[in-house]
Amino acid sequence: MAEHADPRRRVLSAAIAAAALVLTAGVAVVTGTTASAVPNSTLAATAGCGKTPSLRDGTYTIQSGGRARTYILRLPGSYTSSRSYRLVIGLHWLNGSANDVVGNGFYGLQQRAGDSAIFVAPQGLDAGWANTGGRDVTLVDDILRVVENDLCVDTTQRFALGFSYGAAMSYALACARPTVFRAVAPIAGANLSGCSSTSQPVAYFGIHGIRDSVLNISQGRALRDSFVRANGCTAQNPPEPAQGSGTHITTNYAGCRDGYPVRWAAFDGDHVPLPVDRNAASSWVSGEVWQFFAQFGATTPPSPPTSETPPPGDAACRVTSAVNAWSTGLTVNLTVTNTGGSAINGWNLAFTLPAGQSITNGWNATYSPASGRVTATDAGYNAGLAPGASITVGFQATHNGNNGAPTAYALNGSSCTSA
Repeated sequence: MAEHADPRRRVLSAAIAAAALVLTAGVAVVTGTTASAVPNSTLAATAGCGKTPSLRDGTYTIQSGGRARTYILRLPGSYTSSRSYRLVIGLHWLNGSANDVVGNGFYGLQQRAGDSAIFVAPQGLDAGWANTGGRDVTLVDDILRVVENDLCVDTTQRFALGFSYGAAMSYALACARPTVFRAVAPIAGANLSGCSSTSQPVAYFGIHGIRDSVLNISQGRALRDSFVRANGCTAQNPPEPAQGSGTHITTNYAGCRDGYPVRWAAFDGDHVPLPVDRNAASSWVSGEVWQFFAQFGATTPPSPPTSETPPPGDAACRVTSAVNAWSTGLTVNLTVTNTGGSAINGWNLAFTLPAGQSITNGWNATYSPASGRVTATDAGYNAGLAPGASITVGFQATHNGNNGAPTAYALNGSSCTSA
């Protein structure tokens, strides 16, 4: 791995420190078409919701893979267990540390997040992320288990980012845990921590310098292109700034699956985590990355389980389903049409999932429970359905071989025809 032997490590460390010092509120300049992102909905509260937390800001030791590992936790100052929060995993570079990530404010995102996110900085073994035998993915699994058992997390709003070796690890998490992480943002990364598969979509924002002397930009492009394919985006060669221009160019890919955008930012610079455009006072990275993460919807208070029956209504309806399946997962879009003569103001769509399917996230509705007989409830902004009008909702789910569409649709308690 080139990064281990590079004699410019001292220069790189200085660049990291300098970039961290100038990090303040930046202005994002984005070119290309705005990505289409569909808001996710919290499926269920984590065990920590409603619980008096035992975790506080600090460094914690956890047993993972038979050995002691550590991580640093940072909570919002106004944390309350009655609200679900985003969770951001920040990963350090080679010969860096969790303390370094905390020191630069999780690449500037902590300040951007305000009181909306919980931040975690794990410590890699040998100050890196070799992920041998998947040990570092397992570490993140174990951290999430502990944190979410104690704190209230929106399970559809988990994110990861890192620089260099940390970028490689964030890519490995996207590969290995596509139904766990909503989006990742590798900065100056390469495939150094392994990748189990890129067959399932994850929202992806890659950032790389055109003059990177440690991990060539071609390696960052390769990571990006794997998720261009997985997310169903239209392949292209996005523009990159000229050498000596001192600028960056950010491109949003077209044609991606709803809710799974790919964004690429190339900058005129070397191997640094927080590049600064010429004549700018601060890095643009934190602003653009936070905007990318935050587009997937605001966090909301967790919804308690309910046994209420759907509101009665005279809802004549038709449901058309579209399934896109892969080895162990699928996405389903459901188009619901009001075929009756009266407007509907507030709706619940009930349906039965095939055996073995379990919803992991959804859009344009809230879903409960995750399997069996599921009820999708309007998201508020789409509660009205005029006669002849249609609304499309959807979800992502895992399956164990049965990748069929849902059955037995009912809108506000009235059976629907299906196609």
